[in-house]
Amino acid sequence: MNSTDISQVLAQIRVMSGQAQAGVKLSEGPAGNEPAMFSDVLKNSLAAVNTAQARAGELGEKFQANDPSIDLAQVMVAVEKASVSFEAMTQVRNKLVEAYQEVMRMQV
Repeated sequence: MNSTDISQVLAQIRVMSGQAQAGVKLSEGPAGNEPAMFSDVLKNSLAAVNTAQARAGELGEKFQANDPSIDLAQVMVAVEKASVSFEAMTQVRNKLVEAYQEVMRMQV
């Protein structure tokens, strides 16, 4: 995997983490001026992870079929991107579960 690709992914993760900690809205809603719903952001993130995994699978199949336009480096980068995005989504899920459990432990 190219070190530039890794650096770009890490930079994106740092920016999103900083925005989340600062309370900055991640994106805008359909009208462009209201904040996006958390569920929409989560759905879009899941769709992006799914797309990355599908792309990696597609490139792997093409490489195995000896497609001359696909080289091993492309396949490995796509697989690594899919892996990193899946791991990030798993961590988000774990944090959501922890937050839910914490709320359920609160006394009213």
